[in-house]
Amino acid sequence: MRRAPSTPPELPGYTFVKLLGSGGFSDVFLYDQHLPKRRVAVKVLLTEDLAPATRASFVAEANLMAQLSAHPYIVSIFHADVASDDRPYFVMEYCSGPSLAERYKSAALAVTDVLRVGIRVSGAVATAHGAGILHRDIKPANILTNDYGWPALTDFGISSALDDEIPLHTSSRSPQIEESGSTTGASIGMSVPWSPPEMFEDDPNPDVRADVFSLAATLYTLLAGHTPFEVRGRSNGALDLMGRIERGLITPLTRTDVPASLLAVLRKGMASRREDRFASALDLARALQRVELELGYAPTTVDVPNLAVDDVARTANDSGDEDATRARGVATIEAQPAAPTAPTASMAPIGQPASGDISAAPALGADETQLRGAPQQVAQPQEPEPVFGETVVRRKPAASSTPSSPSTVEQPNAGSGSAPPPPVSRRRRVLAWVVGGAAAAVALAVVLALAVTNPPASEEPTVAAPSAAPTSAIVESVPTPTLISASESDGTVTFTIDMAPLEEGDRVIWQRVGRDSEPVTQSDEGVIAVDGYVAGATLCADVRIVRAGIESANPLEACFPQ
Repeated sequence: MRRAPSTPPELPGYTFVKLLGSGGFSDVFLYDQHLPKRRVAVKVLLTEDLAPATRASFVAEANLMAQLSAHPYIVSIFHADVASDDRPYFVMEYCSGPSLAERYKSAALAVTDVLRVGIRVSGAVATAHGAGILHRDIKPANILTNDYGWPALTDFGISSALDDEIPLHTSSRSPQIEESGSTTGASIGMSVPWSPPEMFEDDPNPDVRADVFSLAATLYTLLAGHTPFEVRGRSNGALDLMGRIERGLITPLTRTDVPASLLAVLRKGMASRREDRFASALDLARALQRVELELGYAPTTVDVPNLAVDDVARTANDSGDEDATRARGVATIEAQPAAPTAPTASMAPIGQPASGDISAAPALGADETQLRGAPQQVAQPQEPEPVFGETVVRRKPAASSTPSSPSTVEQPNAGSGSAPPPPVSRRRRVLAWVVGGAAAAVALAVVLALAVTNPPASEEPTVAAPSAAPTSAIVESVPTPTLISASESDGTVTFTIDMAPLEEGDRVIWQRVGRDSEPVTQSDEGVIAVDGYVAGATLCADVRIVRAGIESANPLEACFPQ
């Protein structure tokens, strides 16, 4: 039975409009703010629940949201205070659109919308994690829609710092859980349908991968129109859901327009063992971006401002942290430009300054495709070839001894007003013809003599010897994985892969042979467990190494028995 909403408080500078919603400890009202004029949502703590711990939690939520208010996909908080009736409240951004819970209950979302929402909210979650904050209650109802149609993560009421102690969790047989699927009171607040299995332990110790699970479960819900572990036609109480979550029994998605790669990403995000999930919300966002690229869409931007600053600081300090992201230098192999057939002006690639200053070009993200123009070709001065059969008389330059480029033709300036050169006398013209003719005859004799005494050895063009190859290339051949051992126990075959040849950033992926419809699975520790072995049969798995987005050319086919 729902409780009656509380009375909206009288707040100076605000006018009450209507009730927006009610929660376990608070009500949210819509107010008109007088200056600056705008509509705001005001969250007010209930009077009957003003215990010191509750008040402290309410204040902590306001402080946490204030730390993250600059993020475009996190609800902004504007003000916090205590009303005249001694009820704490805070004023926050009003998101006029429906929550994702309202949207998926009316109709499942399109794949493109789910990818876009997933990447944007992943950036918000990663930003919170970068500030040391766990949300711990990510679900469709806590993702609102603002006036621009963008998602906005809210309700940090049960969030905590990553190193905070988790309060005592109630027994899984609590009537509160059994009836509502949510915990309240002194237990950890959570929503069972989207919670990871570690939250059901007597002494839970969640980390960032708990939020990754909840976000992946939320995205699945948007696609399916129901929660991931809900089975239509069967009991779906909290205890039923908790059992399925602990066993990893995700309800198959019946939509045919959802690509297998997206299903694989969501399954990895909802893995029962936290070690099998994405290590961070940022990794989940990048996996969703790869699905966008696979479908031919431009990747949605991931907004993680504080993580970007932290990465720069870690790179500058070079702390040696094994979990830190490292950028590895790449040697670029430039094609040797062909000899120009004619003098050409200096050319620069599109979008790059003609001066060749690479630093002035716009920077692209690590996951974006970079278009690189051809190497610049600059015309070199060439010696003019001798002209035979006629004599050319050139006027001597007036004051410059520097030869001009052959591609440059000097034209007289008609508008300069300078006097024309003095006329040449007939005697000088005759003398010029005589001298020129003699010079031409001498030059012709020299050329003929050279042609007779030194005939050309070959008409083939001379090819310059290639320079020494660089020590590394952009993409090297990806090695084939090596099988160390294969064993079987209770119908599960375990293959152990040698991880020694792998470099930083490499991944091992595998798929059971003959099961192309099943998603490709990633193995982070080199141990591959394949279920469904039947005695007397042969079970094989196709194993590859992925390096810089390129897979092994020759995959390993690991089989049992060998």
